[in-house]
Amino acid sequence: MHDPALGGKLAAERLARVVAVAAAHADSVDREGRFPAEAMAALREEGLLGAMVPRALGGHGATLAEVAGQCQKIAGACASTGMIYAMHQIQVACVLDHGLDQDWHHTFARRIAEEQLLLASITSEVGIGGDMRSSLCAVEVADGRFALTKQAPTVSYGAYADVFLVTARAHADAPQSDQVIVTIPRADGTLEVTGSWDALGMRGTCSSGGSFTAHGHADQILPVPFADIAADTMVPVSHLLWGGVWTGIAADAVSRARSFLRASARRQPGVVPPGAARLMQAAGLLDMMQGRIHILLGQYDACHALGDAERKIVSTEDAGWPGGMARATAMNMLKHDVSEMCHRAVLQALLVCGMAGYKNGTDFSVGRHLRDILSAQLMISNDRIAGNTGALLLAQRSDLGTL
Repeated sequence: MHDPALGGKLAAERLARVVAVAAAHADSVDREGRFPAEAMAALREEGLLGAMVPRALGGHGATLAEVAGQCQKIAGACASTGMIYAMHQIQVACVLDHGLDQDWHHTFARRIAEEQLLLASITSEVGIGGDMRSSLCAVEVADGRFALTKQAPTVSYGAYADVFLVTARAHADAPQSDQVIVTIPRADGTLEVTGSWDALGMRGTCSSGGSFTAHGHADQILPVPFADIAADTMVPVSHLLWGGVWTGIAADAVSRARSFLRASARRQPGVVPPGAARLMQAAGLLDMMQGRIHILLGQYDACHALGDAERKIVSTEDAGWPGGMARATAMNMLKHDVSEMCHRAVLQALLVCGMAGYKNGTDFSVGRHLRDILSAQLMISNDRIAGNTGALLLAQRSDLGTL
């Protein structure tokens, strides 16, 4: 994965401090199913919540590849913290890509960096499931003000977020697919949390459902249709940063398996441990996944400035970044394949470590990793993605399997 440094040694040290804090509290976050407050405080202290915000607005001006590298390192220490960080940066990317020409969002981008605001999204809705491209609720605008009420089955870290990006129909008479996204600071909204989050994995994301009500200025509505925001930014950035999180989980599990085999080899010099072949398979899976993610990150960053006017970019054609159905296909296949291969890699690590990996509390425990990585195939169901992507492939005329 891309070097996560944002400006040399100092930035790498900042990230290392966050990773150390996340690792120290990962087991208790998982065991207690609690928000990773210590790691989040460290992220704020190091200024990383504004990593992608342009330097001119007080941020670090990071590329998506740099942020993906951060997600990977953090998730290797604590998957919940890594996922929260990735989901925050997805929302930041949407604001930077589609809001900086508007005064309200230009000022808001500066606030993200200066105040280290934590952004969350409310895209799912009771009655439509996980289809973020449909909304039942509508934003009502009158006299320069808006009002919005939404019932959400999940709002990840909603009780701890400072700002919510909420999807809704553009107006009361709009079809379900005619959506906008509204940026709502906590002071403008009320989230009434319903239910609890006692999940198999990713327990620290605290993704309970809730009823959300908000009022504010109409300028808080991003000026671009959500269909364009989703296609151009939210979907590709989600799949690329999630890929960083998932490979981070897998990489840490495989590293534990290698440490286990090294300990075995020291006890029996000259004897190849029986799990060595599985280690090779797991490492190979990691290489394949990271190779795909690395290429797509490079293509994305080559043609996207993410609001940083000083960054030199090229056309999508020169960058090799796909468009239209080809881009949707590439992102869907990336999400599907990485989520499944990471699971396979973690499972191989467990089989290498045996009971030492199965038990909690050992240097080689990977039970938390296995439970966390299972969420990857459920965050936008792989079955749904496979069906939709198959239909996209049928409609495309491009050659398959060419180098």
